[in-house]
Amino acid sequence: MNSVSPSAVQYVGGGTDVGGGATREATTAGEPDEVDKLKTKLMSAWNNVKYGWSVKSKTTFNKSSPVTVMGHSYLLNSEDEVERFRRAFVSRLWLTYRREFPQLEGSTLTTDCGWGCMLRSGQMLLAQGLLVHLLPRDWSWPDAQQFADVDFEALRPRSPSRAGGVPIPSFGYSSSSRTPTTTQKTSMPGGTALNHTQKRPELGRDRQAEPLHRRVVAWFGDEPPAPFGVHQLVELGKSSGKKAGDWYGPSVVAHILRKAVAKTSEVHNLAVYVAQDCTVYTKDVVHLCDQSLNQSVSDPEPSGPGWKSVIILVPVRLGGDSLNPSYIKCVRNILRLECCIGIIGGKPKHSLFFIGCQDDQLLYLDPHYCQAVVDVTQDNFPLESFHCSSPRKMPFSRMDPSCTIGFYAKNKKDFESLCSAVCVVSNLYIFTFIDLFDADMIDRCMS
Repeated sequence: MNSVSPSAVQYVGGGTDVGGGATREATTAGEPDEVDKLKTKLMSAWNNVKYGWSVKSKTTFNKSSPVTVMGHSYLLNSEDEVERFRRAFVSRLWLTYRREFPQLEGSTLTTDCGWGCMLRSGQMLLAQGLLVHLLPRDWSWPDAQQFADVDFEALRPRSPSRAGGVPIPSFGYSSSSRTPTTTQKTSMPGGTALNHTQKRPELGRDRQAEPLHRRVVAWFGDEPPAPFGVHQLVELGKSSGKKAGDWYGPSVVAHILRKAVAKTSEVHNLAVYVAQDCTVYTKDVVHLCDQSLNQSVSDPEPSGPGWKSVIILVPVRLGGDSLNPSYIKCVRNILRLECCIGIIGGKPKHSLFFIGCQDDQLLYLDPHYCQAVVDVTQDNFPLESFHCSSPRKMPFSRMDPSCTIGFYAKNKKDFESLCSAVCVVSNLYIFTFIDLFDADMIDRCMS
């Protein structure tokens, strides 16, 4: 699902133009030639122009109804709530198209611009799962206070009287009635220069967690060794018949993420389960997570003795050619669950990562902005391009029916609570939980 067609790139083995244009010979050394480089630059520029049009469109928020981000709701009628919402949004990892990274094996591609947006959406879903796995659930990026977006200015009137007497804050800027503890003035890309007051009691804890935050970002670096980088994901996609330059669907990406987590030794005490045919077989999940059933596995972690945490990915189709309106309430309720870590899908040929909602609108992160590669192997590499300051919304009615829903359970009790909570809100059975092994169900159908 992409905003534009894949670029016309040549594969070393076949010399086929993925975009449908005339074929030409790849360079003998398999290196990108000047035409490839020019196409990469043009594709990057075009995507960023289109992304810029989207960003320039105003996003408005209803101050009288809650907005949900990753299972937490915020009513934007007070300074504290608006600030909490801003921190929650900016703290999500934003993984986008990148250019000028090491060449993808078997191709001349040095960018995923134009074809890799579903992989990027999948990265963001996995990144959210890793953040809640490794960090406190209410963790927020300390430097989020340096970000401010013009969209949020719409929540602040020019005078208190225009707000009906309700003061609307300037993000990160203390009112004159408060005594600031630490004030700093910064100017960030995509934002405005602001004075920031740091008073959160959790700030010290969140700063101590920065090495983990930075490590998670590095796992998604655009270089072959990164366990969840685009190079690894493309390599793992080959077993599903995919290659660099192809478009990836949300179901295929779910299985690629499962393989990536299973393959790496970087992440401990975490498994990924992918539902089959819109069904979560709970005994399969228990068998995957209960380490006492496999005596060769020993990894004592605080999530519970002998139990692995789990990310559950559920590929679903919520209609035919378009979203069935009957499912909107169900999807909205799922996004409001704390155990939900987002939905990868989007709108037709344009993948997005849905992280919340308000009323009849979905809140999302867009991977289509093409940025220069960041060398995550360097100490203190810049983090700003991995966080977004521009909240975007779109109507549920524009959502593509093909998507993958993500959940996270820290321990067995959380998994049981997850099953119960989803069953309550998913009254239309867009997917189901069955207390069987998948093999048991197959045997029943065959008998």
